[in-house]
Amino acid sequence: MKKDELLKFFHDIGIVPVVKIDDAAKAVPLAKAMIKGGIPVAEITFRTAAAEEAIKRVTAECPEMVVGAGTVINPEIAKKAVAAGAQFIVSAGLNPETVKWCNENDIPCVPGVCTPSEIEQGLALGLTTLKFFPAEASGGVSMLKNFAGPFPQVSFMTTGGINPSNVCDYARCSNVVTIGGSWMVKDNLIANEQWDEITRLCQEAIATVQGLEFVHVGINSADEAEAQKTAESFSAFNMAINPGNSSIFMDKAIEVMKSPFYGSKGHLAFRCIDLERTVYYLGKKGFTVKEESVKYDAKGKMKVCYFNEEVGGFAIHLVK
Repeated sequence: MKKDELLKFFHDIGIVPVVKIDDAAKAVPLAKAMIKGGIPVAEITFRTAAAEEAIKRVTAECPEMVVGAGTVINPEIAKKAVAAGAQFIVSAGLNPETVKWCNENDIPCVPGVCTPSEIEQGLALGLTTLKFFPAEASGGVSMLKNFAGPFPQVSFMTTGGINPSNVCDYARCSNVVTIGGSWMVKDNLIANEQWDEITRLCQEAIATVQGLEFVHVGINSADEAEAQKTAESFSAFNMAINPGNSSIFMDKAIEVMKSPFYGSKGHLAFRCIDLERTVYYLGKKGFTVKEESVKYDAKGKMKVCYFNEEVGGFAIHLVK
């Protein structure tokens, strides 16, 4: 997978589990549990002697799994990892020799940084995606926001101290491409072969990082007169009428359309953190984007879309 394709894949998945494995025999069952849970990617760290063999086995037996190597502290480990089948290299710090070897061999490399000087060093080596590590200990979301000013061209994989309670904070950062974590692949779960639990945690992590929340219901009307009559009926429930060009909002919870629109009955609107990511997520569940409905912001990022499929007669609408 080429670097740009890999980064898009990282973004769309949203989570890159950081795996420490002590027994290579458990690598394939672990990979299968993760794939079943919707996360077909893993950073297998060279913190144990089993890492190289684990990468070999997963690469051979689970071709749909995108496997990378973590804790790669020098070019020698990078060579071992790539020979074993690793498709990308991640490290806790920035070793110029490791980065140069990866660049020369066209291997995507994401070295760790936590200071402006290290970011500048990464840029000098031709990198624009870096690992922010250890994220929480290095200032977390606040530091990432500070980096965005002087380094608008840099995106980050964030790892270190991230868990279900703060993962969405990182996902909301515009300069975060994906999030690394180990809460869904903890050592004890792997040691005890709790594959179903790992699958459940992977599913939960992917769902959480979407940040989905219901925002309003849209009701179709035959014409503006019918829409006005419907709105006046809702006003009896102490809802403020807010007229617009194509619809009337009752507070922010109900949108009464002035003419027939998407959906047999209307639409259900959900807010999410990143539309492209959630489109990918819902695409795995059978939803397809209604292309003519897509709107983009000034940066070319999707900000509004509808899906072709209806639920209970309602179209599904995503907003940022």
